[in-house]
Amino acid sequence: MQSIKEKEKKAFELMKKEFGYKNSIETPRFVKVIVSSGVGSIKDKDKIKLIENRLSKITGQKPSACSAKKSVASFKVRQGDVVGYQVTLRGDRMFSFLYKLVNIAMPRSKDFRGISRKCLDEMGNITIGIKEHTIFPETLDEELKDIFGLSITIITTAKSKEEAIKFFECTGFPFKKVSKK
Repeated sequence: MQSIKEKEKKAFELMKKEFGYKNSIETPRFVKVIVSSGVGSIKDKDKIKLIENRLSKITGQKPSACSAKKSVASFKVRQGDVVGYQVTLRGDRMFSFLYKLVNIAMPRSKDFRGISRKCLDEMGNITIGIKEHTIFPETLDEELKDIFGLSITIITTAKSKEEAIKFFECTGFPFKKVSKK
């Protein structure tokens, strides 16, 4: 089975005719992956630590805490309170996480039919929302009482949305089938 890194290198051959590439450096590449999760209205310090620990297990890297910049009385948030955690992955950790996401986690999610093309922005980046963190193999089945969601943003060097869609398809990302009427 090919890794995401090997597929990224072969994307040049698959995309060069369609986009007129003359050099492999023109082909889009993965820059970084950002995995983030908000703690919401959780005030229990143990549950906040639990989210931090599970994010570190899933990504293989310690998450950084995102704190509130302003106090908002209607949300009961004080300045400096932890409102979420974020992990930025680059290099080999990024490629191993992408491989795990595409080949293990996404097929394990309930009723998965593919990633919507609406998740891509005009800059060629994709943001995927995951409702349950339990689709990753690092989470134990006995930890099912505290389920939280994740946001995964994959940053690429693609110049347009069409270029990004083709690049993600070449690297093995499963998109929803487009029905032609």
